[in-house]
Formats: sequence, C-alpha cells, structure tokens
Amino acid sequence: MRAVDSGFPLTIPVVPDAPEARRWVQEELAQPAYAASRPTWFDRLSQSFFDWLASLTAPAGDGWNAWIPVILAVLVAAAVLAAWFIFGVPRRNRRMQAASTLFGALDRRRAAEMRTAAESAALAENWGLASEEIFRALAADLAERTVVTVTPGTTAHAFATRAASAFPREQDRLADAAGVFDRVRYLGAAGAEADYRRIAALEKGLRGLMPTQVESVGSPMPS
Repeated sequence: MRAVDSGFPLTIPVVPDAPEARRWVQEELAQPAYAASRPTWFDRLSQSFFDWLASLTAPAGDGWNAWIPVILAVLVAAAVLAAWFIFGVPRRNRRMQAASTLFGALDRRRAAEMRTAAESAALAENWGLASEEIFRALAADLAERTVVTVTPGTTAHAFATRAASAFPREQDRLADAAGVFDRVRYLGAAGAEADYRRIAALEKGLRGLMPTQVESVGSPMPS
C-alpha cells in the first residue's frame, strides 16, 4: 500500500534546547508590539491608586462619623495628585522651555555642544562666532548646574549681573564677556582672538568653581 502524496512537504518540527528557546522568547518579546503594550509609569501609579481605593472597606458603625477617616484619606490623596499635575509638571515644562531659549534664540544644545562649536569656529579663525558660542556655553553651563536661571528675554548683561552674584570675584570678567557677546551678536563686530581667549578662559574657570551662592529657581531674572 502506497502512502498518499498530499502535495505538501513533510517537515519535522524543531525542538530547541533551553538556551535556544530562551533566546527565541527574548527576541519575540523585544518586538515593538510588545514594548508598546507595556504599562507606563502613569498606568502603574493609577492602578495602584485604584487598587488602594478598592481595598478600602466600609467601616463598622452607623452614621457618617465612621466614614470620615476614609473620606479624608481619599480627599488628601486626590489633592496630592492634583497638586502634582497642576504645579509640578508645568513648572518643569517652563524650566525646560526657558533653558532652550538663550539670549533671544531657540537653542536646544547642551553646554558641551556649544563649547565644541566655539572651538571649531576658533580653528577656522571666525573669532566673532567663536566668542558668541563660548559665551552661550558659559551661560548654558551655569543654567544646567542651576547656578543661574536664564529665562526668555534675558539679556547678556542681565545674565552677567546674576552670575556675578554667584561669582563676585569674576564680576568684571563677566561684564566684559557680555560686552563682547553684544558687539559680535548685535553690532556686527568681527571679534578678535583676544576676546575669544578671555571668554574661553573664564568659561573654563567657572566650570571648576563652586558658586558662593545659588539663586532661587523662582526668583525673577533682571532684564
């Protein structure tokens, strides 16, 4: 009796060993569809909150007095969450927006990137651009370290004044650097190598210097 030819090849299923099976599972779970389905931190926080609410049991006793502790606990939890969303997130967003706006220009680079751009401009002997970039790097570094707050509309001289409060001994050098920045940025001055070298030395020195005081994040920035 002949075996019926079904037209389909007969294959023997592959049975992987333990390491190979574990690798297959890891590769499968690494696919974007699984990553997208994972709960976020907000999902976990919300679920924990609702689980806590569900765990509350009706207190023994008659009347509203027995429910007062439960009601107060729910109100306090709701107030904390509301305060976090209303005051915490917008404030953080405002600080991020302020950090990306530097001396009237939208700039999302880090201080290290600005420093590199300044060095590249200096190698090309573009001293005006080099001076501008190194001053931006100086301001961005102090903002990243939360030594000085830079807000939209802050001028170079206003920044220098605020930075001088944190580094009193560098007041004159900061004012000089702000003056150079204004000349090359707004007055079209070509800049000079000596200007760039002075600001670069100041920027490097402040990076390794502890401030005498750190301004409050919420304090107004003079313009």
